[in-house]
Amino acid sequence: MAKSRGEAVAKRVREQARVVKRQAKQAKREARTDDTANLSATSEAALFEEFARLSAEREAGTISDDRYTRERFRILTELGIETD
Repeated sequence: MAKSRGEAVAKRVREQARVVKRQAKQAKREARTDDTANLSATSEAALFEEFARLSAEREAGTISDDRYTRERFRILTELGIETD
């Protein structure tokens, strides 16, 4: 059975939307990879030390859970561990 012209156009539009979405996802992946590649070993070590200090403060009860959560998220995001 032959498709009508409208069905063919709709199919092309759907396929193009898939391609655009796939390209956007790939660009996002590459940007995330570039961000983590730019992180030097020194700054990575400093972030891990900061995280260890933050965890120790939480265990000691000297910081609030809200502050711990915010700082933990920031550190892990900078390390490229935590994502959206």
